[in-house]
Amino acid sequence: MDNAKTKIAIISHSLGEGGAERFAGKLSFMLEDLNYEVHHIIVNDVIDYEFAGQLYNLGAFCPSDSGIFKKLKKGFLLRQYLKQHQIDILIDNRSRNTLPREIFTRWIYARRKKYFITHSFHLKNYLPESVFFAKWLYSDAQKIICVSKAIEAQVIQKYGLQNTVTIYNPIEPIAIPLTTETLPEKYVLFYGRLDEKVKNFTLLLEAFLKSGIFQYGYQLVILGNGPSKALIEDKIQKLNLGLHVKLLPFLKNPFSVVRKAKFTLLTSRYEGFPMSIIESLSLGVPVVAVDCQSGPNEIVINEKNGLLIENHNVKALAEALNRMVTDATLYQTCRDNAAQSVAHLHPGEIAKSWEKILRE
Repeated sequence: MDNAKTKIAIISHSLGEGGAERFAGKLSFMLEDLNYEVHHIIVNDVIDYEFAGQLYNLGAFCPSDSGIFKKLKKGFLLRQYLKQHQIDILIDNRSRNTLPREIFTRWIYARRKKYFITHSFHLKNYLPESVFFAKWLYSDAQKIICVSKAIEAQVIQKYGLQNTVTIYNPIEPIAIPLTTETLPEKYVLFYGRLDEKVKNFTLLLEAFLKSGIFQYGYQLVILGNGPSKALIEDKIQKLNLGLHVKLLPFLKNPFSVVRKAKFTLLTSRYEGFPMSIIESLSLGVPVVAVDCQSGPNEIVINEKNGLLIENHNVKALAEALNRMVTDATLYQTCRDNAAQSVAHLHPGEIAKSWEKILRE
């Protein structure tokens, strides 16, 4: 295969806000470094993250359309673009949770080489419930790329699909901007999409209250945007945590805030391979994470680079927060090991895995 003549399209919902969208931008740089011609195709007109290659923004072409007509128009425009630019390989980075749409997409993609990424243990976001339709849609894919070993095992067990592989998300050297945010002197941090159904802010806030670490001067900073902002604000007031919790809006580059945190937190009901954990560790900041499916137990080494806690357990999570604040030896051990623990996720190493499957 002559990489210089091989054209790859990465298809995403957008290039904004979410971890899967951030991953798409990083993947484009890795593929460009491998000397592929990269095309980004986004369904919605949201661009926050940097990317390499050409951009085709379907959302910008259909600003005034609505409903089924808008979706059909985007589909025909996508098919036309793939044909016009002679795209060889498709990497589908979208959530794929509507069966009729995916049947239509199969026609759009035609007979090109196809790779489908599964970013979440919640498989309904990426594969249909029907085993028959899952096999019909994806058995001829080059690979179903799973971002954790637990996701791959579940795909094999549930659907019997054998064209699977695990490739972890990469972590690049992170640029730290000058912060313009007013931050507490001492704080612990959650950052990500504000979605209670996934991230479980009820658990986060109740454990923070029970931990009592605000008595040591620590505040909880919650950084991000999303549909549950009002719910979170209401919960903060009901728990009388108004003086101890600070909400900050989404930042395209949040890493000045991450680096200054005592540690970061993850309390999700489910994940895939959470970027916030590996980003935090790469900056030398330990993590406290619940053992949700999937990702945390493939990243967090308990009491070595952070604490891994039973999920949905307020008492256990509260004790973990307290330990990370009061046990100086434990904290220093986790901090010392943090960056090295994710060194294997360097883009150069992850790119080798991508190059291998793209050459098959």
